[in-house]
Amino acid sequence: MNDAAPHPPHLRHVLVLPDRDAAEEVAEALTERFGVAEEPQLVRDALAGEDDAEDAQWLVVVEDPDAAHDPARLHDLAAEYEGWREAE
Repeated sequence: MNDAAPHPPHLRHVLVLPDRDAAEEVAEALTERFGVAEEPQLVRDALAGEDDAEDAQWLVVVEDPDAAHDPARLHDLAAEYEGWREAE
């Protein structure tokens, strides 16, 4: 019999932002407000069928191995910068 507490699932949060500046500000806020230990990854996400750099969203990917970050609070942070949290 295993008496160990169940380990929380490893989560990955993806915040979608309208531009690079917003993504960089959100990444900084994640470190300051949420205490994210691992630096969030910024990824340029070109919209389907668009080649113009103006038509790109930026993703901020947050690894959350202990499921410690509240998805609703992450969504609220992204919303401050006209973005949202993508449900996985």
